[in-house]
Amino acid sequence: MRQYQLNSYLFGSNAPFIEELYETYLENPSSVPDEWRDYFDSLQNLPGASRDVAHAPVIASFAQIAKQGKPLSSAVTTPGVADKRQISVLQMINAYRFLGNRWAQIDPLKRQERPSIAELEPSYYGFTEADLSASFNIGSFQFQESSHASLREILDAVRQTYCGSLTVEYMYMADVQQKRWIQSRLEPIRSTPSFDVATKKRILERLTAAETLEKYLHTRYVGQKRFSLEGGDSAIVAMDTFINTAGSMGVQEIVIGMAHRGRLNVLVNTLGKAPKMLFEEFEGKHAADLTAGDVKYHMGFSSDVATPGGPVHLTLAFNPSHLEIVNPVVQGSVYARQKRRNDESKSQVVPLLIHGDAAVAGQGINQELLNFSQTRGYGTGGAVHLVINNQIGFTTSDPRDSRSSIYCTDIFKMGECPIFHVNGDDPEAVALACQLAIEFRQTFKKDVVVDLLCYRKLGHNEQDEPMVTQPLMYKKIAQHPGTRKVYADKLVGQGVISADEPENMISEYREHLDRGELLYNPVLSGHSRKFAQDWTPFIKKDYTDDAPTGVPMSELKRLSARLTDLPEGFTLHSRVANIIEARKAMGEGTQPLDWGMAENLAYASLVAQGYGVRISGQDCGRGTFFHRHAVLHDQNREKWDSGSHVPLANIQPEQAPFVVIDSVLSESGILGFEYGYATAEPNQLVVWEAQFGDFGNCAQVVIDQFISSGEAKWGRQAGITMLLPHGYEGQGPEHSSARLERYMQLSAENNWQVCVPSTPSQIFHLLRRQMVRPLRKPLVVMTPKSLLRHKDAISSLDELATGQFRTVIGEVDKFDAKKVKRVVVCSGKLYYELLAERRAKEIKDTVIIRLEQLYPFPNEAFSAELAKYPNAKEVVWCQEEPRNQGAWYWIASRQHLARSMGDKHTLYLVSRPASASPAVGYYAMHNAQQREVVEGAFGKLGQDLAPRF
Repeated sequence: MRQYQLNSYLFGSNAPFIEELYETYLENPSSVPDEWRDYFDSLQNLPGASRDVAHAPVIASFAQIAKQGKPLSSAVTTPGVADKRQISVLQMINAYRFLGNRWAQIDPLKRQERPSIAELEPSYYGFTEADLSASFNIGSFQFQESSHASLREILDAVRQTYCGSLTVEYMYMADVQQKRWIQSRLEPIRSTPSFDVATKKRILERLTAAETLEKYLHTRYVGQKRFSLEGGDSAIVAMDTFINTAGSMGVQEIVIGMAHRGRLNVLVNTLGKAPKMLFEEFEGKHAADLTAGDVKYHMGFSSDVATPGGPVHLTLAFNPSHLEIVNPVVQGSVYARQKRRNDESKSQVVPLLIHGDAAVAGQGINQELLNFSQTRGYGTGGAVHLVINNQIGFTTSDPRDSRSSIYCTDIFKMGECPIFHVNGDDPEAVALACQLAIEFRQTFKKDVVVDLLCYRKLGHNEQDEPMVTQPLMYKKIAQHPGTRKVYADKLVGQGVISADEPENMISEYREHLDRGELLYNPVLSGHSRKFAQDWTPFIKKDYTDDAPTGVPMSELKRLSARLTDLPEGFTLHSRVANIIEARKAMGEGTQPLDWGMAENLAYASLVAQGYGVRISGQDCGRGTFFHRHAVLHDQNREKWDSGSHVPLANIQPEQAPFVVIDSVLSESGILGFEYGYATAEPNQLVVWEAQFGDFGNCAQVVIDQFISSGEAKWGRQAGITMLLPHGYEGQGPEHSSARLERYMQLSAENNWQVCVPSTPSQIFHLLRRQMVRPLRKPLVVMTPKSLLRHKDAISSLDELATGQFRTVIGEVDKFDAKKVKRVVVCSGKLYYELLAERRAKEIKDTVIIRLEQLYPFPNEAFSAELAKYPNAKEVVWCQEEPRNQGAWYWIASRQHLARSMGDKHTLYLVSRPASASPAVGYYAMHNAQQREVVEGAFGKLGQDLAPRF
């Protein structure tokens, strides 16, 4: 094995080039030139060289050689002892960049023993006490102007930078520029902040406000839950720094998502909520403001605050107890606000997400967010993450039980996010970390994390006793004077403030609390925001089925032509070409419309009318069932920018935006994002489509905690539309049912709409109704699969031009109403099977009524249809689903059908038998069951089946 000596000009300013080259070598040795691969191979056998520090680059460079046109051989010669020692110094510096955080003094309780890490010891590289005065080149390390320093100075510098109360993990990041940026900010100052007197006093004031509010509430409202921030008081310093730094960098809006811990403190001391309002909530006043309301530590708030760079609008999102699930909601809201501002740089609106240590590591929604954080259609330019790390979570503080990684923030490494770890007892270091975090986000537009290590003074809530499970931890906490006291004593010792000033601050703050006021209120009263969204047209509007959803025939034909117009030279797949040709005929009125054409016409008419449309979901551009084709692909080009065409984005020169996104394989994260988008944008049709309806199972928390109940709990409106493919077609238990029964069970107080349209014209009018009607309620649609191309599931252009969405569709065949004995009521594709069965058997005494809107139940429309058949005594609810699923239990228990029935009527049920599974997996069994349902609707009914559970 050859050995080499580094030429002197391979160090200094040329070092970063080779650092990147060596990291590339470590990932893939064959990707670097042969000479350098041979050289790097030889370094692994040098005495004292570290093999265990992953990606610890040797700092050298051949940039200068390349500039001079010299060969590599001119830079390497036989090594000497000095060169080996120099290499070891550079390796040791990088070991601290990688692993110094493990020795950092970031735990305010000082409970963790410092681990043994050989790579951080000089002896590992063969150095002794006698070497401390020797001078070495410092490579790319940035702590002085000179390129050389003694080993003692180097050790002091790297330990202060990476092993103090502020440290950072970042060397796993692939982008060298981002790593150099972090080094340039921390290494010259050795991670030690240097604030002026005014800033130090501001930090103490924020700590005083945080601590005093908690103690005030603790004594005034004894035993009431508030999820105290005590122990993590520096979080208020962090928030103050985030907001003011962001404002000075041009940020105009910050949307905040956080769970319980410290929420009340943030509401008052950061967003400026009047203490009087908070006290009234503790005392149960204003309890009837909402139909349901929520606990005070779930509530949101918004305000405009002053910063050095101008006003910043703050929004704290409402949050359920499902902790991290608010994060995609915040991101969606931020994205909508950025779009409203046309903020392509994503620098004006920033998401700020506050986590707990157990939740951030334990709940997978964060992995989903990181996965789509830089994708088209979901990237917000990065979120700033603040982890209030109590080192205990709920009651689990033993690291053997809390997670499988060293830090709770390790999840963020998948997004190559820098992670600043900081001791909460050093509020100046906290402020510095937060400054760097927002600056990094604004510079590189990616996620960044501040891990605030602190503790939790009280239990999980104020009724909990933590000594039961963490006796030693809470003995330490009991002896801790508190961050405010630690910092106040430090400032007194520095002569920054007088000895009595800290207590005076407390007294003054308490006096204002007694009056229900804030001592320092950041809120700007009467501030007018240019980009504020106006929801007044949609507030307290009565529910109505009527809406002018028809579109003139001439406009329908114009839109049809635009939908089928292709760029010159654009080559379609043969199957898609046939679909486009058929759509041309549909638009000309020579062929009936199918579902896909009617749906596209609905979107086209909306964007032409000024309503934006945003559709997302897995494979929603094409459509899972090959029906939508909102995005057309040139068969000779695959690149998105040049190889695709979106007709709906090219309807006319002046139109509202149309966006369709094939999402990542995520349901909970994406649906939460789209709900957040819809809460911030009432003038766009926001659609999420499940690939199969049961994919909504993975997003159930978003549906339960936000979409179905957000208005009742928080007064938060959203017009989000969910398209859920549903229907029993023999595809087994996972691809048959959209779990209609769940949405029916969640239906109350006119909270949303649940519809099962059965014709193309119905989906056209339903989607248009969602926007043109001045009402913003979520819409849940059980969409078809086989009906997308069913020969009878068709509509005419006239039905789009003159009709409207019909909540109930009556009998379509001609009958003698007086001879009708039975009325079958159903929804969805089952109608067409029932219709075919009746026609085949020429049954003349049974009519079929389609219930197209299950909720709100259309009592008047249904009663009118039923009244047409005065001699019909049998009313049958017929469904494909098992009797314990679908709409039956809801319809029977709420007596919706019964309200429209007279004493002469008897209600029956025809369905699959009750089942633990949504559907059978055997195709033959499916067919047999489906046949029984269809025949049962016209057969002998036997005993009264309603209601029997």
